[in-house]
Amino acid sequence: MKTVLITGANKSIGYETARQLLQKGYYVYLGSRDIKKGEQAVGQLRSEGLNNVETIEIDVDDLSSIKAAREVLGGKTQVLDVLINNAGIGGSIPQSPLETDISFFKQVFETNFFGVISMTQAFMDLLRNSPEPRIVNVTSGLGSLTLQNDPSWKHYHVKPASYVPSKAALNAYTIVLADALRDTPFKVNAVDPGYTATDFNNHTGPGTVPDAAARVVKAAVMGPDGPTGLFFSDDNVPETGISPW
Repeated sequence: MKTVLITGANKSIGYETARQLLQKGYYVYLGSRDIKKGEQAVGQLRSEGLNNVETIEIDVDDLSSIKAAREVLGGKTQVLDVLINNAGIGGSIPQSPLETDISFFKQVFETNFFGVISMTQAFMDLLRNSPEPRIVNVTSGLGSLTLQNDPSWKHYHVKPASYVPSKAALNAYTIVLADALRDTPFKVNAVDPGYTATDFNNHTGPGTVPDAAARVVKAAVMGPDGPTGLFFSDDNVPETGISPW
């Protein structure tokens, strides 16, 4: 049975991603910053008959928490097949590039960028033990520099000052990570789940959580012939499903 660790999975897209992967026969380690909320999420999934799931306490902003989670997971399994870096924050809107305090930029980057790097490095040894390891970085179409410079793009005028650079940085990390692992069985990709109705955006998005999670799951279960180092966004680029960086 393949194993997957999902950060920020006690609610919303992360939670639905866990559900869909459980339905596909994966064993899910549901990462949650608040262990009680994680346990509640696990209880709900088990009430649906999805029993191969347990919570792991992880705060991606806290390196000691990540290291502790690695020790806990290492006591349960020596193989991690999939790491889904889903945890992220958006912050309040609007965010002015001239007026937003630097501390706010640092907070957003800590979660959306540095947390992903710390998670990836901490769990790399377990991922290397998998014959077909997968890393999925959940990003945003707003992180595409190409689209952000295209006045015809539907979200062109949406430019939260800390969030956009944090996701652009995450995309860049995805590129260099995929390149570093290019001669291995790893598949490393960024996935834009789309503008989805969640509490992340006060439920203003038109997309559904199941559809958003399905996009993440598609990259997580990718076969050995699948691509690596791509930015998937069939919401923003439905013609090809692949976004420009």
